[in-house]
Amino acid sequence: MKYLLNINEIKSTDELEDSWNQDDYTELLKRFDYPDAGKLKHNELEEYLFMAIADFDPPEAAKIILDYKLSDELAEGQIDNISHEMLREKVSENYSDIALHKGLFEVNQLLYKAYNGKFPYTKANVLSFSIKQTSGDEQEISKEIVLQAISQGLSENNLINRLFREQLDGSVPFHEAGSIIWELHHHGNQNYSITTSEKWISPDEFTSQEFESMVNLYDENTEAEN
Repeated sequence: MKYLLNINEIKSTDELEDSWNQDDYTELLKRFDYPDAGKLKHNELEEYLFMAIADFDPPEAAKIILDYKLSDELAEGQIDNISHEMLREKVSENYSDIALHKGLFEVNQLLYKAYNGKFPYTKANVLSFSIKQTSGDEQEISKEIVLQAISQGLSENNLINRLFREQLDGSVPFHEAGSIIWELHHHGNQNYSITTSEKWISPDEFTSQEFESMVNLYDENTEAEN
C-alpha cells in the first residue's frame, strides 16, 4: 500500500487532555488525607490537591499517585523504586516497559505542577498531518499504519527507525505501536493527529514535510506458509 503524507504542524505540550478527571482528584485527595474532598467545588479540586500533595515528601507523594494510577500494572516494589527514580530522571521516557510511558507521563505532570518543578519537566509532541492512500486495498488508518508511513519521512537516526526496523518493514507484528502513539485522532477527511512522547518523534527529525510511503502490514498467514 502506498500513502501520501503531509506534515501540517508539530507542537509540544506538557499535559494530556483528560488525563485526570474530577473523580480522580477527589479520590487522590482522600489518599492524601484531605477529609472534606467531597465538599469541594469542581473548580477547587485541582488547587486543593496540589496543596495536599505538597505537604508530603516527594517520593511518598509519587508512590501514592503511582499506586492509584498504575497498581494494576506495577508491583509494590516497582512502585517504590519508580517513586524515587522519578525525582532524578525522566521515567516516562526511560522505563523499560514502554506500555507504561503514557501513565508515567501523566503521573509526572501532576507531580511537576504540585511541586513547582521539583520533578523533571517532560513533554509530548502532537503531530497533525494528512494521509491519503494512493494504492492497494483500502485500510482503516491505525497506529501501526501511521507509524510505518511516518517513519519513512524521518531520519534514519530517529529512535523508532533504529529500534523497530522489522516492525516497520512488516516482518513481525508491531505490538509496540499502541504504546508509542498515545493518542490517534481523526479530524475528518484525510486529516489526523497523533500524540507521542518527544522521545519518539521531534520536529527536526523530519527530512520532508510531504512524502510518499510504502506500507507492508504484517501478515501472519504469510508467515505460516513460510
